[in-house]
Amino acid sequence: MSTLTAAPGYRPRRTLPLRVEAMRQWRRRRTLVMVAVLAALPFILIAAFAIGGTPDGRGNERVTLIDTATASGANFAATCLFVSAGFLLVVPVALFCGDTVASEASWSSLRYLLAAPVPRARLLASKLTVALGFSLAAMVLLPVVALAAGTVAYGWGPLKLPTGGALAAGDTVPRLALAVAFIFISQLVTAALAFWLSTKTDAPLGAVGGAVGLTIVGNVLDAVTALGSWREFLPAHWQFAWADALQPQLEWGGMVKGAAISVTYALVLFALAFRGFARKDIVS
Repeated sequence: MSTLTAAPGYRPRRTLPLRVEAMRQWRRRRTLVMVAVLAALPFILIAAFAIGGTPDGRGNERVTLIDTATASGANFAATCLFVSAGFLLVVPVALFCGDTVASEASWSSLRYLLAAPVPRARLLASKLTVALGFSLAAMVLLPVVALAAGTVAYGWGPLKLPTGGALAAGDTVPRLALAVAFIFISQLVTAALAFWLSTKTDAPLGAVGGAVGLTIVGNVLDAVTALGSWREFLPAHWQFAWADALQPQLEWGGMVKGAAISVTYALVLFALAFRGFARKDIVS
């Protein structure tokens, strides 16, 4: 039997460079639409506060970050994270990670990429890296725009806490960065779930919708208090633990537990995606 040799000059690690994949994903309409939506949200909230008046928390059972939204630019940025972390920021993560492989299959270009030849593990690694990069960029874009727009609208100052006290103005940016980092880590479960589904189906909408739907199911289960301590094993249970980063005394307990749960689930799902795709019969 003859030994198969690679073509002269062929280097598996040079196939599908990250720069090429990033440009392909950046030029897609869904990416530009998502960027526009996230960038527009702070201005929509500013307009809403201008029309409806300054929030004061009266009539609410508990005081939240929304009640201090107009206190400073930092408060406004924290409010934007508060109103979007539960669902809105889930959408770009599911979109970028769930659409990346399934869209190639729906366009019937996946088999041609593999015939280029791009090794299967290399293809998944490139697409996953770019998808996670875009997801992180989306999460950074929102608070950055909110901080800039909020500073112009409400001024620069300390981050006033709903429960009393304040976080010094010089500490707000690092604390907000820590909050964004935790939100990204907590969304790794959605990213991994969407990516795994993307390797299983030829329908991008199915992968994206499935990831968003299962994330919503997790939020619903977390609201079932009858589950007791079992809820602590749900990633949704820790999704707002980033608020501990905005306390005068930084608290790590909730964020560490939430990050551990999210990373564990994500690693299992990513492993399933790579294992399943390596054995999958690609016909599209």
